[in-house]
Amino acid sequence: MTTQEARAYLHHLMTLCLRKEEAFAPLALKFVKEHDLNRLDLQPEEQVNLLLAMAEAYGDEPKRYAQKLECLQKAAALMSSGRWSEPGVARDVRYEIAKLETEREIYNDACRAQRAYAGGKQRLVIETDLPDYFLTIAQKRAAAYYQQKFRLTEDTERAQQFTQPSAHRKFEPDNPTVHKGFPGSCPPFKNARAGAFHVMLPFDLKISRKPDDPLPAGVRIWYMKHGYSFPLRAEWGKLCSWYDNQALDLAADDPHLVYISVSELKETEVGRVERDLPPDAPAEAALPLAFLYATAAVGTYLQIPCNLKVWFDAGHVSLLLQGAPDLPDYGLHGASGLITRTYGMEKVGAYVESFSKPWQEGLSFNFINIHVQLLSDVETAFVPHNTPIFSVYPVLSRQSYEIVDRNEVEEGSARGASSR
Repeated sequence: MTTQEARAYLHHLMTLCLRKEEAFAPLALKFVKEHDLNRLDLQPEEQVNLLLAMAEAYGDEPKRYAQKLECLQKAAALMSSGRWSEPGVARDVRYEIAKLETEREIYNDACRAQRAYAGGKQRLVIETDLPDYFLTIAQKRAAAYYQQKFRLTEDTERAQQFTQPSAHRKFEPDNPTVHKGFPGSCPPFKNARAGAFHVMLPFDLKISRKPDDPLPAGVRIWYMKHGYSFPLRAEWGKLCSWYDNQALDLAADDPHLVYISVSELKETEVGRVERDLPPDAPAEAALPLAFLYATAAVGTYLQIPCNLKVWFDAGHVSLLLQGAPDLPDYGLHGASGLITRTYGMEKVGAYVESFSKPWQEGLSFNFINIHVQLLSDVETAFVPHNTPIFSVYPVLSRQSYEIVDRNEVEEGSARGASSR
């Protein structure tokens, strides 16, 4: 870019600023970041005007103050260099810098206000027969999956810096410069994906209402409706009971039938496998079939046991199990559940074993399984391997907190202060 081109573009940017165009701020930020304004021989007053306009465009949110301060400090440095000076403007800029620095410190202190739990960090101990995959490889694959799916582009990240609502905004859905309405831009949305323990499968999974085109490693059939579920198999062109092969008068497209099929193993780094595998299955299909044979149904939900046993202090923490946030993108709804203590349908030996080792003392245990069902308007769902299917979120135990009215808290504090 030549000096003449740079000056022409600067005039264009300032025109956008005067018109209150939403695109001004992202375009100006890109211009400043990608070019050395001094090398382009732009006059100090031109640079100052652009920097002050950019500072004005930032939203009035403390999380934007770092970028806003950078613009003001660059402008102040130019005015104090002696190349161009306007005492009144320079004074106002200094006052604004001091104000923003003070407000940013208040904001930072509030964000840092985290009290450590007096009992130390809570530990969630997981037992699994696929330790390398579930505890390490799957978590890496989940991070890469969400990074690829929700990473913001440079243009979007620039647009994110300017979130101040304005009466001058116009409807511009086809202008990518002002696009910032992406799901990855919402911190709680990102935390739900980056801050959880993710459960996925090392093979493809297909769930369908019809028997067409199953995945090659194996198929299971379930009759599933509210209040009742039953496993079936296909024999001699008929649907039969899984248990005694009794032929049933069911059409292959009965609305209560669900066909679950799996592919061969797709993840090449599964690591240790400590579970029993079908002895007559090919090596690449053995582990997927082990999962498939263990599937169960709870009414309209398909349950995929993962052999993930988790130990935790139920007096201080519970575990929220939830279908991964992006599961509807694949045609599935994931159930939600809250593990608050040891409960279930285990044999007595499992409960005796829970007290056999010193580290188990005081801990509850339960299992993390996948529970999914087809969305009501979906005929077939396909979930590629290494796609997060279920997420685990530690939360406070219900006994560890109470919900109270702020007015009650303030009245109690006032009574305590007066009694002293």
